[in-house]
Amino acid sequence: MQTSTLSDRTADIVVQACPVREVLDRVAGKWSIMVIIAAADGPVRFTELERSIDGISRRMLTLTLRNLERDGLLHRTVYPVVPPRVDYELTPIARELHESLLSLTGWAQRHRATISAARTAYDSRRLADAG
Repeated sequence: MQTSTLSDRTADIVVQACPVREVLDRVAGKWSIMVIIAAADGPVRFTELERSIDGISRRMLTLTLRNLERDGLLHRTVYPVVPPRVDYELTPIARELHESLLSLTGWAQRHRATISAARTAYDSRRLADAG
């Protein structure tokens, strides 16, 4: 008799979720989300992104932009002028993702107080149990 903590259906869902996890690992990063939000209003230049995303280094912004471009979430346009001008714009799939991020942000704002209260209650119970 085989012992398992997951039902066969749940195990199948976990296996199927692997590609989803890969995508979420990429787009759910702090900097990726910030870039997607910052670029949502249209084409934006590197320096505009750098100024609008508090705490991001030039190196991290460069890496994030490259990864988002590689994943098909950003379109990079280079203009042949001196000095070079580069614009970044969300692709249609990134715009769809942005809409989902707005929903998630709204959810977080609506439930922030409830989550905070739950954390406080949990921590109080843990302290009482430890004491």
